[in-house]
Amino acid sequence: MNKVQLVGRLVRDAEVRYTSGDSPMAIARWTVACDRRIKKDGEQNADFIQCIAFGKTAEFIERYFFKGNKIGIVGRIQTGSYENKDGQKVYTTEVLAEEVEFVESKNNSASNDSAKKNDSFMNIPDQIAEELPFN
Repeated sequence: MNKVQLVGRLVRDAEVRYTSGDSPMAIARWTVACDRRIKKDGEQNADFIQCIAFGKTAEFIERYFFKGNKIGIVGRIQTGSYENKDGQKVYTTEVLAEEVEFVESKNNSASNDSAKKNDSFMNIPDQIAEELPFN
């Protein structure tokens, strides 16, 4: 049996291309950062896993998932190889996504995005500052 389940965050927006011909099909490629359970030297480690999806699943990803979004994936591992321009054989491993789903709510995702974009301190009105215990 070849079955994989992943939960992680998109490293960047998925790259989506369409096949040519009478009935073009979407092909989405993206990378998911999945946190490891065991921390090395107190730091969180992550695995960066290449994923691919076809057809309606690829279109769904293109429409609803963006960099930083948390995603749940069910699929299978697919391996392959090719020769690069230097004639060297390159081996590939990726997850072929058969099902994808939202792992966090849109509101939670939006609040995470705004928190990441705003790295400055929060402005506190002057009248409230007098009531704070750490003046």
